[in-house]
Amino acid sequence: MLHVITAVTDPLLTLIKDDPVRPELDLDFRVNDHAEVFVLLDSDPEGVMPRATAVVCCAYRANIPSTVEELKITPAVSPTAAVFYTIWSYHPGAGRKLIMAARSWIQEHRSHIRDFVTLSPPTEMARIFHIRNGATVMRVNSETVNYLYP
Repeated sequence: MLHVITAVTDPLLTLIKDDPVRPELDLDFRVNDHAEVFVLLDSDPEGVMPRATAVVCCAYRANIPSTVEELKITPAVSPTAAVFYTIWSYHPGAGRKLIMAARSWIQEHRSHIRDFVTLSPPTEMARIFHIRNGATVMRVNSETVNYLYP
């Protein structure tokens, strides 16, 4: 089950403490008019509170950033790109499911978004994750890589 965090008062935002990629970004950056956090929750057949299986943070931008500093620039015009800038998983395979679910949700609820990209660290782990999930390398930057999801 996909949960979309659109308010800084959402109790699931405590999961941000586990962010392995961009822990320095604060809650007000992650959740505002141009950013949301998506959480994949497991479905619990016993009716107990569902647990988070993966988290991804997304910023909506007019341009595709190549640095975290560029990511921090709030768009002055209507954004056209969903930029996934950090993702982590608590269970194997949950990250892939979350990326696909978040992309589908954005397509349905944010019709002005045309591009789905990442601002990923230039690591082998990130490369394998995104390529296995159907993304292609869009641009290699000095400190990051942008992967493009179809």
